[in-house]
Amino acid sequence: MTEARGSAGGNGEAHARYTPGTPCWVSLMVHGVAATQEFYGSLFGWEFRPGPQRLGPYVRALLDGREVAGIGRLPPDRHLPIAWTPYFASDYVDQTAETVRLCGGTLGVGPLDAEEAGRLAICSDPSGAVFGVWQAAAHRGTGIAGVPGTPAWHELRTLESESVAKFYETVFGYEKEPVVSADHDYLTLRLDGRPVVGIHGVGNSLPRDRGPHWLTYFEVTDMDTAVDRLVDLGGHVLKPAHDSAHGRMATVADPEGARFSLIQSGR
Repeated sequence: MTEARGSAGGNGEAHARYTPGTPCWVSLMVHGVAATQEFYGSLFGWEFRPGPQRLGPYVRALLDGREVAGIGRLPPDRHLPIAWTPYFASDYVDQTAETVRLCGGTLGVGPLDAEEAGRLAICSDPSGAVFGVWQAAAHRGTGIAGVPGTPAWHELRTLESESVAKFYETVFGYEKEPVVSADHDYLTLRLDGRPVVGIHGVGNSLPRDRGPHWLTYFEVTDMDTAVDRLVDLGGHVLKPAHDSAHGRMATVADPEGARFSLIQSGR
């Protein structure tokens, strides 16, 4: 975890264009879209707008009229983990997808057009962690950041950090900055000197039912209130709220099992 807050200005508004390699969107595919909307709408104050429908029923979550995240429906024949998936910006998604393949990753979906919104690919790294690549057109990505209810950070949970970091460095041009610690395997990946994502090697602590995966942190105003609300809405606490150098954090899951973290920044 780091102090970075993505591409947000002081007023919480995200920049119009995301630098290639920057997390620009986060999306969740579930079985029950309506119930999931109700859960996150109540938890984060999101409102919803339909579309694009290229991959099936899909809605975009809004805060103050600006797009935050997406929720779509898994096809009935796809038995995939329910998980929040970060998308990384690319100027040429086809080229990025080919680099993913050449570096030992896998293409799961695309590249394909999402109507007039943009072009996407869904990939997995050599360890199996799933992520997306987004080439913006009408939809540029998350339009607000740095305020409660928005993604604050993305972190890859994997067995060990060093080997998979080389994959992301090659695909997105990151520079790595290790955290020097005898008992903490953590790397921060940077673009233009700015931290953008983290890689946390957790070894045997990796969930057996999940494997390597990306974890999204969402900003909240008050941690205890947010956790109580989450439980009342049918969510689950996986790691109770605790203090850290970056604020108060908790790892949780929604009613369908999608893992994410909450953070109350020490700002």
